[in-house]
Amino acid sequence: MESTAAAVIVLAAGAGTRMKSRTPKVMHEIGGRSLLVHAVNAAQGTSPGELVVVLRHERDRVAAHLAEHDPEVAVADQDDIPGTGRAVQCGLERVTATEGTVLVTYGDVPLLDPATLRELVAEHEGAGAAVTVLTARVPDPTGYGRILRSEDGSEVLGIVEHKDATAQEREIDEINSGIYAFDIEVLRDALSRIGTDNAQGEMYLTDVLGIARADGRTVRALVTADVMMVEGVNDRLQLAQLGAELNRRTLERHMRDGVTIIDPATTWIDADVSIGQDAIIRPGVQLHGACDIGAEAVIGPDTTLRDTEVGEGAEVLRSHAVLAVIGAGASVGPFSYLRAGTDLGARGKIGGFVETKNARIGAGAKVPHLSYVGDAEIGEGTNIGAATIFANYDGVDKHRTVIGNQVRIGSDTVLVAPVEVGDGAVTGAGTVVRKNVPPGALAVNAVSQRNMEGWVQRRRPGTAADDAARAASAERSGPIAGESEQDDREEQGNR
Repeated sequence: MESTAAAVIVLAAGAGTRMKSRTPKVMHEIGGRSLLVHAVNAAQGTSPGELVVVLRHERDRVAAHLAEHDPEVAVADQDDIPGTGRAVQCGLERVTATEGTVLVTYGDVPLLDPATLRELVAEHEGAGAAVTVLTARVPDPTGYGRILRSEDGSEVLGIVEHKDATAQEREIDEINSGIYAFDIEVLRDALSRIGTDNAQGEMYLTDVLGIARADGRTVRALVTADVMMVEGVNDRLQLAQLGAELNRRTLERHMRDGVTIIDPATTWIDADVSIGQDAIIRPGVQLHGACDIGAEAVIGPDTTLRDTEVGEGAEVLRSHAVLAVIGAGASVGPFSYLRAGTDLGARGKIGGFVETKNARIGAGAKVPHLSYVGDAEIGEGTNIGAATIFANYDGVDKHRTVIGNQVRIGSDTVLVAPVEVGDGAVTGAGTVVRKNVPPGALAVNAVSQRNMEGWVQRRRPGTAADDAARAASAERSGPIAGESEQDDREEQGNR
């Protein structure tokens, strides 16, 4: 049976001043999650008996953010006594377990994964150690605490900070990650014996290792080959570096799972996005939040989706969507904006330069180009002509428009909500629909066309248009061009 921790304590009390931000450091995001949520997810992946997050800086704001993610996570408050040792001691006050292993991690180490934490617990308990520290070997250990090992390398004798290390100790390339597994009884006892009598006036968590060894207990180390996993975020530069690394790992995972990503260098995919096999992600794509992309879908190029569902075989080209649903085999774009509440049915189409909001568009229905569809329901197989406007706002309230199945809306139609157009109905080009249209009816309200002959010659003499009109008139013979045809159209329209 796999070992699990009795408790995990996540330290997130620091101010993070090097971020130079009004936002608490642990609330900054990479991969669509805050640093703190990454840390909490890793801790939860070990199935601990208890999980405690220690807070101080902007306590209420960070606690509210944490509660949005998981209201069951316990919060401990660090007091005025500084140091990681004191932070852990405050966290232990919320832990009810009296035996077992306690993991200590940090809220600013976003790439740490549950598998590594589980391995740390197993190594710790398998060796019967009092303390096991997670370490890494790096080419340049400058600035890091060095791990001092016994001659045979099996035990950790101590940790020496870079500034306190001798020249020989600085040659050591094994560094302290600050992530530990402790025997809970040893930890509680050792913390009660640690003071602040040092240059920094802090309670050092590393002092626990020395106390454990002095008591004859075993201190071990687990080396991880993945250095980035234990890297923390202290400033915006490191935030960007770890964000890029997380994105690289996310893209690699999707490609290994059968997704084609044409240009990883210009593709950003958040950690919670799911993508089906044989989907194609073209250059310049950003998939944020909880997007769900179906198998064989084609996204991009130059497309941004957030919390959007895209059905199997659908295509989204150079468009932006937020909280939208795009059905199987449907197509979107280019240059369209699907706002929250858009639901495009299977095989439907939202074409170029279309904006939709809170709109259900039925299977096989089309909004091909240059239209605004807000607060609307469009039935199956319906076609919305170019430049159609769903006028949903009367200056005070929003109203809904309902279009039936197999309707043909003429170009440049304005639908003034609330209004309904019945199944199979048609609107003429340029119609303003202010009242319901019965099924199968034709709705028109345009005035008859009137041609005022010679208007340009009289009103705009000497212009290029006048010259062109005079030249055409000179060549024209017989009745005024278009006059009889216009009369015929007016007669037909009055029948």
